[in-house]
Amino acid sequence: MQPDEQAIRELIATWLNASKAHDNATVLGLMADDAVFLQPGQQPIRGRAAFAKMQEQLAEVDIDSRADVQEIKVFGDWAYCWNHLSITVTPKNGAAVKRAGNVLTVLRKQQNRWVIARDANMLVPAD
Repeated sequence: MQPDEQAIRELIATWLNASKAHDNATVLGLMADDAVFLQPGQQPIRGRAAFAKMQEQLAEVDIDSRADVQEIKVFGDWAYCWNHLSITVTPKNGAAVKRAGNVLTVLRKQQNRWVIARDANMLVPAD
C-alpha cells in the first residue's frame, strides 16, 4: 500500500473515531476551510464553519459508524476515495436511526497532509 493511500485510510479512521467521541475539533481539522458536503435532499454544507454548526446538533446522540473502503486513487496533491458507509445515530432518549450507502470523497493535500475538500454522501435508511 502506498503512503498516500495509507494516510487517507488513517484520515477516515480518525474521522469515524473522532465523530464517535464527539471530538469536533479533530473532525474539523480533517477538512479544508472551503470543504463542501453533499447529501440527498439537503442543501450543501459549505465550509468548516457551517459543518461545525451542524455538528452542534449531534451533541446529544451516540454515533457508531463503519467505512468499507472500495477504492482510493491519488493524482499528485488530489485524490478520491469511494467507500461504503454504515452509520447508526442513537439519540440519548430515542430510537436508533440507521443509514448506509456510498460516499465519494475528494481529498486535497495541504501542508503535506490530506484533508477533505468535497464529499458526496449518498446514505439512505438501512435496516
